[in-house]
Amino acid sequence: MRLFIVKQALMQIDRYTIELRDVHLFAHHGVMPQEQEIGAWFTIDIEIEINDYSCSESDLIEGTVSYADVYNILCEEMKKPSRLLENVCNRISRRLYDKFSQITAIRITLCKDTPPMGGDRLKAAVTLSSSR
Repeated sequence: MRLFIVKQALMQIDRYTIELRDVHLFAHHGVMPQEQEIGAWFTIDIEIEINDYSCSESDLIEGTVSYADVYNILCEEMKKPSRLLENVCNRISRRLYDKFSQITAIRITLCKDTPPMGGDRLKAAVTLSSSR
């Protein structure tokens, strides 16, 4: 039997993000009364920057942000009707910052899949980028 000593490469982690893409949720957001009454489908893309890289070595969930928790916050905030998508993005970001101290930045795009403006395959989106 031969034993091999493997030398670990030195590296510096520059950026660590958690992303959820193409999250489809039904909600009642919009300026027009019929949008809040009837509702519509929305798509969310979110990128969360984390300042604790320890999980990449330890393989433990402690120190990172669970994407299941992020998904639950998205669902909870999308259930609250709002006139503006900007307001929804702001609420989601604030909830995430409050819950997870290791978050340093968030970029969230909220897209209304079928806005009431006519047009084939037209979508309307808002992106909010924030940091602390």
